Amino acid sequence: MPKIVDPEARRRQVAEAVFRVARRDGLEQASLRTVAAEAGLAVGSVRHYFDGQADLMIFAMRHFAERAGDRILERAGALRVPDPAAPPAAHAAAMEALLGEVLPLDDERREETEVWLAFITSARTRPELRPYAQRLFDGLREILVKLLATAQRLELLRPGLDLEVEAVRLGALLDGLAAHGVLYPDRAGPADLAAALRRHLCEITVVGPDDLPPVTGAAAAACRPPR
Repeated sequence: MPKIVDPEARRRQVAEAVFRVARRDGLEQASLRTVAAEAGLAVGSVRHYFDGQADLMIFAMRHFAERAGDRILERAGALRVPDPAAPPAAHAAAMEALLGEVLPLDDERREETEVWLAFITSARTRPELRPYAQRLFDGLREILVKLLATAQRLELLRPGLDLEVEAVRLGALLDGLAAHGVLYPDRAGPADLAAALRRHLCEITVVGPDDLPPVTGAAAAACRPPR
């Protein structure tokens, strides 16, 4: 009997091959032929599922956004319906964990960040990818605005903050840290990224550094107030 292939599973398999090529060689090298070889498929098989390279890149970018988004939203669950009886430090720790999901703090998130950087860089000169890059940006901004609004409702934020401005600041911080972690891993390692994130959270929340769970490396001293 002929082997039954799940079309959606095969498309995801090819998208994962795009990610590996993008991380190793750059997205500009992700031709149909190169991606087919990476996936262990004939190029004709890839063409059966995608109309061309643009169609493949669009699907891969959508698949990436869904995969990353699902993990972030899972983390956000505790903050969407927070326990009002929980201490502020618990809410701050959940906030820190959620924001850390978009930073290259381990191998899985590093690989994801490398793919993200390849896509958004390519989208600058590839019009077919720009709407999807914009959706990634808008999706993160929406999460940050909601996260900060929840923190404000829980009286976790310092008084007088402009949430829209703080969402811009936080988004820029995360993007910069993510890029530094990928481009300069020997100078901006996971501990450095975690330290910078924690320092920022200490600046905008009422939770003191001693109230948060201990972290390792440079992050352990990140929130100690200056003498």
